[in-house]
Amino acid sequence: MNFFWYDWAGYFGVALVLLAFFLLQERKLQGSGLVYQLMNVLGAIGVMLSLAFGSFNLAAFIMQVAWLLIGSYGIVRGIQRRRGTRGLP
Repeated sequence: MNFFWYDWAGYFGVALVLLAFFLLQERKLQGSGLVYQLMNVLGAIGVMLSLAFGSFNLAAFIMQVAWLLIGSYGIVRGIQRRRGTRGLP
């Protein structure tokens, strides 16, 4: 079996998302933290690349787009919250 770069991107993406969830359960990461959100966003991008360049599956792609959007929202909200805590505009 040949593995292409997009296969590895997908495996890496899945590993990142699963590791993020595991670390959240172990209380090593906070659900609203930047590292957790970045792991989810980068993981979703990896899976999306795998789907876009490999065997496409619309349902899985839609789920990854949602994962990416929600993670991005979490990053923006976290930045806004940190700015509000410091009293910045």
